[in-house]
Amino acid sequence: MQTKTKQANPQTEANKKWQEKNREKAKYLRNRSTTRSFIKNQATLEDIKELQQLIQIRIEFLASASEQTQ
Repeated sequence: MQTKTKQANPQTEANKKWQEKNREKAKYLRNRSTTRSFIKNQATLEDIKELQQLIQIRIEFLASASEQTQ
């Protein structure tokens, strides 16, 4: 019996290469995707209320940091 060797899909190889070169950006995109999925599909009302508080704190921090650089 003859076995076939799988050849890698060129797009898959290109994606892997990009992810290796852009580790931080890939991590950011993966985390963002996971967060959005959690909010849309699993988050409870309690989770969303907690996330709102955390988001507000982050907004204030980023606004403050932005004002300091201007």
